[in-house]
Order: sequence, then C-alpha cells, then structure tokens
Amino acid sequence: MKKKWISSALMVVPMLLSHCVSAAQAELNQPQGGKAALTVERLYASPALAGSSPRGLTLSPDGQRVTYLAGRVDDQYLYDLWQMDVATGEQDILLNADRLKSGELSDEEKARRERQRIYGQGIMEYFWADDSQAILIPASGALYYYSLVDAKVEVLPTGEGFITDARLSPKGHFVSFVREQNLYVLNLETRQLTALTQDGGGAIKNAMAEFVAQEEMDRMTGYWWAPDESAIAFTRIDESAVELVTRNEIYADGIKLTEQRYPYAGKNNVSIELGVVNIEDNNVRWIDIGQTPDSYLPRVKWLPDSQHVSFQWQSRDQQTLDLRIAALNGSAAPTTVIKERSKAWVNLNNDLHFLKQQPQLVWASERDGFNHLYLFDLQGKLIKQLTKGAWAVDEVEYVDEQAGWVYFTGRKTSVIEKHLYRVPLTGGEIEQISRRAGMHGPVFADNQPIYLDYFNSLAQPPQVSLHGAKGERLAWVEQNNVDESHPLYPFFGQWQLPEFGQIKAQDGQALQYRLFKPTGFDATQQYPVVVRVYGGPHAQLVVNSWSEQDYFTQYLLQQGFIVFQLDNRGSAHRGTQFEHVIYKQLGQAEVDDQKAGVDYLRSLNYVDGDNIAIYGHSYGGYMALMSLFKAPTHFKAAIAGAPVTDWALYDTHYTERYLSHPGSNAKGYEASSVLPYVKDYQSGLLMYHGMADDNVLFENSTRVYKALQDEGKLFQMIDYPGSKHSMRGEKVRTHLYRSLADFLDKQLKQKG
Repeated sequence: MKKKWISSALMVVPMLLSHCVSAAQAELNQPQGGKAALTVERLYASPALAGSSPRGLTLSPDGQRVTYLAGRVDDQYLYDLWQMDVATGEQDILLNADRLKSGELSDEEKARRERQRIYGQGIMEYFWADDSQAILIPASGALYYYSLVDAKVEVLPTGEGFITDARLSPKGHFVSFVREQNLYVLNLETRQLTALTQDGGGAIKNAMAEFVAQEEMDRMTGYWWAPDESAIAFTRIDESAVELVTRNEIYADGIKLTEQRYPYAGKNNVSIELGVVNIEDNNVRWIDIGQTPDSYLPRVKWLPDSQHVSFQWQSRDQQTLDLRIAALNGSAAPTTVIKERSKAWVNLNNDLHFLKQQPQLVWASERDGFNHLYLFDLQGKLIKQLTKGAWAVDEVEYVDEQAGWVYFTGRKTSVIEKHLYRVPLTGGEIEQISRRAGMHGPVFADNQPIYLDYFNSLAQPPQVSLHGAKGERLAWVEQNNVDESHPLYPFFGQWQLPEFGQIKAQDGQALQYRLFKPTGFDATQQYPVVVRVYGGPHAQLVVNSWSEQDYFTQYLLQQGFIVFQLDNRGSAHRGTQFEHVIYKQLGQAEVDDQKAGVDYLRSLNYVDGDNIAIYGHSYGGYMALMSLFKAPTHFKAAIAGAPVTDWALYDTHYTERYLSHPGSNAKGYEASSVLPYVKDYQSGLLMYHGMADDNVLFENSTRVYKALQDEGKLFQMIDYPGSKHSMRGEKVRTHLYRSLADFLDKQLKQKG
C-alpha cells in the first residue's frame, strides 16, 4: 500500500520562480535533436557531449587576440592553445601541444593541480607577456617561451629539478617559479637565474601555499610580484609542528607510502611569515603580521604604488578578519584598515581592489547579512556602500576607473542564475549587463571594459562570446550550437529540463529545489526518486546551469527515475542567516531540510514514496550517510562517495570554520560524526572511495566499513585503486556510474 507523508509542521509551497524559471520552462520543449538513448559508456567519452568548451580564456594585453585552451575531438582531455583575431573573427590553433615535451609531473605539482581541480594533458596554463609578443607555458616541469614574432618555442634555462607555480612578472621582464621549496627568478634579457631564497627544504617552504591555503582558502600561490617588478612578497612556512602522517596510496600494482603534513582539526597548523625580497639585491624585509602565532594569512596583495603591501589576517576561529597595510619604506607596524567580525565565521573572498587614481579601495563584506560591495579610503573610513539588498554579490570582475564603474557578478535577478552587473563608483543605480537566463562568467581585458562571456544554461552547453562595455555582443568565439554536427545532437531530443520551485524549512526560510521528470513522463504512473545532494557550504546545486554532473542525471531519467535536488540551509549565495544555521553542528539542519524535500515529494501523486534513494559525493557522501542513518523512513537507499565520516579526520581551516575547535565543541563533533548513527542503519547502502584520496582520506570510509561490520550490518562498497578525490578518468567513471545505476535499479525497482 502506498502512503503519502506530509509533515504538519512543514509548509509545502511549490512555486515557479518568476524570472529564471519562466526562462528555463520556456526552453523546456525546445531542445531539438535525435532521440538516441544515452549509455553510461558515452557520458565521458570523446568527443565531449558538451561540444567545444574552451577553458583558460583570456584577452591578450593589447586586446587584439582572444586565446583559450581547447581539447581535441579525439581526446577531450588533451589541450592545445587556440586564438581568435578580434578584428576579423578568424580562429586557428596558436600552439600545438605536440611541440612541447611530455613527461611525469612532480608530486608537488600533481598535488597542486588536484587542489586547483585542473585535469588533463598538453597545455594546461599559459601567461601573456605585457607587450603581447610572447607567451610563457609551464608544461611537464619545464618552461616554454613562445614568441609570436617568429613562432619559435624556446625551453628556458631553469636548471635541474621540477618547477612549479611559474609565471611572468607584471611587465614581462622576468619569469619566476618555485623549485625545491625556494623562489627563483630568471631575467629574460640576460638569461641569468637567481635564487631569491635558499633555506627551503624539509619543513621549510618558501613562496609556497600550505595545504589548507590551497584546499580551503582558494590561495594557490605563496608569492606576489610588485606592480613595478622591484620586489616580490612571499610566504615562508614552517611545517615542523604539523603532524606528519604516513598515508597509504593504494594502486593496482602496489602501495605507495606518502608522508604528508596534514593539519587535522584541533591540531597544529604551519607557522607562517611574510617577507618582501628586493629583486636587485636579494635583501629580504620581514613584515610584522601580528603577535598571535596561531592564525592564517589567506590573502596578500600589493597596492598600485609598489611601496605598500596588504595582507588579510584571519584568526584561528575565523570569526575575525583584518585587512592590514604595511609600508615598505618605514619601520612602523602594519595598519589595520578594515575589521570584519562574526559570531559564526567570516567567509573569504577575492574582491579587494585598490584604485589607481584615488587613495581608495573596493571591498566585499557580509556585514549586513549578504555579500555586498563597499568603497573605503585607505585609512578604513567607509565612503559608500555600493550594493545592498537581500541578494548576494558573487565577485568583482572589473573596475573601470576612467568611466567610473564597478563590474560585478551576482544573484540580484535570481538566486539560481549568475548575471553581470555594474554600479557607479560613486554609488547609484545598478545596471544589469547580461540578459540571457543562465550563468555568466565574464573575463575582462586588463585595461579596457570589453569582456569574454562564458555562458551556459540547462538548455545550452557552454558558449563563449566577446562583448562591449554595455553588454553588446561583438563576436562569437565559440557559439557551440547543438546542430546536427554537435556531439550532443543524437541525444538532445530526449534531454530533460527541470521544474524549479521552493518549500519552506522548519525556521521558515525558503529552500530552492529542482525536479527532473523521467523521459516519457506519465502523470498517472509512480516513479522512484534519486535525490542528488551536496548539501555543504560554499556550494549550490539548484541553478540554471550546464554541468557534466547532470549527464548521469539524464541517464537516470531515461531509466525511469525522477531526480530531485534541494539546496538545504548552509548552502551558498543566500546570506549569512541561511548559512550560519549549521554552525557547531553539521548534519542536523541539512538532513532536516532533505527530509522536508522528501515530504514534499511524497505529496506528489506521481512519486513512489516507498522508493527514494539519496546520492552524493564528498560532503554529499557525508549527507547521504547521515540521511540514511538518521532518517531511514525517508530514504530506502543511499550512495555515499568519498564521504567525510568523522570531522576529526578533516583539516583545521574547513572543519573549525563550521564546528569550532574540538576542544571547545566536543559534543558538536560527536553529533556531527557519522559513526554514532551506524547502529541505526537498516539496509540499502553503497559506499565508494578513491584509494589514493589525499583530501578526504580513505580512512574516513574504512572506519565506517569496520563499524558496520562490527554491527553485523550488510552493505556494499567499491574502492578504486589509484583514484584521488575527484574520481577522474573515463574508465573509472564508466565503471563507477554503471555500478551506481545497477545498484539503484536493484534497490528501487526490483520488488522483494
């Protein structure tokens, strides 16, 4: 007998969102194409279903070229460097990756790319010279200097050993990089190589970002050039106090023992110093970053005059964030210009911009509950709040001082879309620049308000176009229409777009959802449901956006499943009240909200309320376990991929941001762990994990395996030798998704 559950405490308010949803719904029946059935084997095979999807987009400093990286038709993960002439619109390959040698990366560079979420081979990054006549390309531990004048590729003399974090100086006269934990510069005119630091080695690392800076702070580097090339600011970290962990990376043909300094929650972090080294004489001046040793240095940025350097100081509990400015031509201590405070945590951002024509800065803050932009003078006096309202700014994209505009992306139009806007530097009315419903990712030129728009939506794979200051399209770089020659075309006739809506959480806050109905939907039938979840902070799934993650969703729809996604409290872009609910206990409000989503699903006549599964990866894997263990009457089955299961096993900066220090919140850590709820598990669990995961360590899963076995509970597990946290590789993903589809079919469709 089918039952319908509607919590009396739950206000169910299905609602179409006015702007974005109407746009998405208008496109619902528009995809034209063939009706071939998707197979798991086709999801991530070449050519890519998304078609040509350039990455690494930039405009040359002179504004004459658009350059980008594009995967090959026969191997979407092998990238060449392409160009488009802005004047003519003509496109061709600028540099074939075959002209560069291929080789093994250092362990440090592999780890750095994992933190950056960069995957592939060939040309993965590049840097323009200031005169637009040359490009620097790091590849396979070497540095290549490509001259556009004579189309020659030169291997730069960088000495022996692997290099990492290479880049051109601001004016293009030097190349800098890190080798063997020291900072080097190469003079491109004289070819003289100089070691700016020499004490790196062992626990001492110069100009390198520590683990939590890379993984949790979005800081991938440990050095910063002065605008006039006179000096470099750099960090010196000492990891000796951080626990040295011997980690087993299990591969198919053996076990690799890796020693890693991993700062577990509540344990020691690195000690960090900030220095400025003079390029001419190698003299180092150390900046006083404060008397509290147990703190973070998440951001460093030079002021335009090259005589002052700013840094952001963050307390260990992350409730305090200071912007401080140090003068290099005096002995005074740095000045604290701006202070941010929170009773929960202060989110980091990259939105500090120093003006060149005025002694002022643009700063982003959540001090009024939503991330907004503010104009301050250099003494910290507030001049003007530039944006305000119950919506969030994503980030500053460009500041046009000449015309007096700040360009930024945000969610003013709708929380499920990202648009480009501009606001006067003097304050005033906000203008929306982008128009198409979906997600806009602008890349501006260095010195003029023209930009590349990386656009996508649920109905449109990524497109790239060139635009003027008011949003007018000047040219297509990649239109990527799904025509008969497009890789997606044979399947696009069955591509399903979702319905959007919202329900209310127990505290009255709105929870956005999207619901994908199966191919050939019949409202008189009942369908099993797969709830796809992430659920963690700084993420959002309910968006009008193209995503590779939705390929498996489309496959499930063709197998007769409904797929449902709900952004629970704690998710991004909805303000601090929505986010801070999870402070000091994870897995409570998030699970309650997912239960509310299931209650809503069970109110729908076409939902088989007895056959609902939840599936997620990383924080989503944690959510899947917590939901199945704590709410077994809501979820019949769960798939948990690479889950955090005990927050004492995760790193300091992420974990303590949300749970505080384990010494002061032991009960919160216990209640947020999966392990106390293992005893409540009944049936229907599949777990998988990469056996070389250096982010969410494999031990997170093995602890649950052992606990379930000790309880005599039956479950399934799939572990992937050599795989990291992101489970990359066509063969790995194909096997994984075939396994998940088989599991869901047996759990939700096969009776008895």
